[in-house]
Amino acid sequence: MDLSAHHTMIAVPAGEVVLTDRRTQRSWSVRPAPYELADVPVTRALYAEVTGQRPGPARGDRLPVEGVSWWDAVRFCNALSARAGLRPAYRLHEDGEGVDRDASADGYRLPTEAEWEHACRAGTDGPHYGPLDEIAWYRGNSGERPHEVGGKRPNAWGFHDMLGNVWDWCWDVYDAEVYGSYRVLRGGGWFDEHWSCRASARRRSHPTFAVDDVGFRLARSLPS
Repeated sequence: MDLSAHHTMIAVPAGEVVLTDRRTQRSWSVRPAPYELADVPVTRALYAEVTGQRPGPARGDRLPVEGVSWWDAVRFCNALSARAGLRPAYRLHEDGEGVDRDASADGYRLPTEAEWEHACRAGTDGPHYGPLDEIAWYRGNSGERPHEVGGKRPNAWGFHDMLGNVWDWCWDVYDAEVYGSYRVLRGGGWFDEHWSCRASARRRSHPTFAVDDVGFRLARSLPS
């Protein structure tokens, strides 16, 4: 399967990122190891090629897939890994209620939120990696609809649509004590105001929910 027509996996160096949560006023530091991340979100064309499904109301092969749950994204990662001859990163429990990540697997997976923010910032420390209208589709310029991936200026490391267009599912649980199994979303989307399209903004959703401005992008671990 030739994935180069759909995305490019970019190697991201190790680094340190300080995550913040406005709701709790917490900050914590994380040091991601080197990894790979796709330059654009998963498209409708790639999702359809792997799953045979085209979720969401939008039409267009180069649009980001949206209307996919966290569980949909996890299963997609495993299916794509199998097609590419890689070891799946996730072990799904037989009861359908749990999943474990195999840290040694070379298959596709969701980024952690620290990996996501590290790649989004690309060495910058402000809320955006450039003027928002140049880098992101958001409510102020999107016409309240998604747009083809890669249409806005990338950040310094070559990543497009890290802010705006669709939110990205991340691997992490948001806050287990308060929200249970809710998972982290990052990046802001086409329907959001500018203040949601920030490198530090965190949103949450139940892993079974499929929302029309939520998609995902692929990550892979690098050999240690």
